Amino acid sequence: MRTLTLEIPDNINLDDKEAAMLLAGKLYEQGRLSLGQAAALAGYSKKTFMELLGNYNISVFNYPVEELDKDIENAKKYRS
Repeated sequence: MRTLTLEIPDNINLDDKEAAMLLAGKLYEQGRLSLGQAAALAGYSKKTFMELLGNYNISVFNYPVEELDKDIENAKKYRS
């Protein structure tokens, strides 16, 4: 793992913990990290990380709406 150093203006009012959560949440949302990896990066347990994702408008289910719509349509086609 590597260390990343950022200079963030004081007026943004962002502490280290929230910055880590924002980065981890975004990488999870993009599918670049698993839930466990993102939770570890943010410094939380999986359970806590999942609970916090909603505060950032990130779904824990990380399933694109288009894929879900496609799956629903396919299920309707093959429904008995």
